[in-house]
Amino acid sequence: MTETDTSITVEREIPVAADQLFDVLSNPHRHVELDTSGFVRSIVHGDRIEQVGQKFTMNMTGDHMGGDYQTDNVVSAYDANKMVGWKTAPAGTEPPGWEWLWDLEPAGPDSTVASLTYDWSNVPEDFLEKVSFPLVSEDQLDQSLSKLATAATGA
Repeated sequence: MTETDTSITVEREIPVAADQLFDVLSNPHRHVELDTSGFVRSIVHGDRIEQVGQKFTMNMTGDHMGGDYQTDNVVSAYDANKMVGWKTAPAGTEPPGWEWLWDLEPAGPDSTVASLTYDWSNVPEDFLEKVSFPLVSEDQLDQSLSKLATAATGA
């Protein structure tokens, strides 16, 4: 685990091939399976992630936003079977600076070191005054890695 004032990264080896993990991560319809914050409810629309710049929209809920809301997620990183990331924004707005980044490093034919970084280093001060970061804890991020392993194996 790595934590700074503006990001948290968790990592673990998962006994699943990188392409199987990437298959889950690149499908926005499966993201609700990975959520441990309780914020992600369902997908509004989104195709399988295949390139930087794609957008998918999620139904969310949270007291920090006054209840139910939607987010637009703009893909900010993409490298097939290795990395995928997106910047999140309240629907209809430009991303205000927080990003989710998943990295996958093969550790053998059927094992992968997976890391998840939650980075809010580019969130403007005025937004930080409204929403207190981090909204997701290190433990919740670590649990997302467990959920990824389960989602990829169907176990």
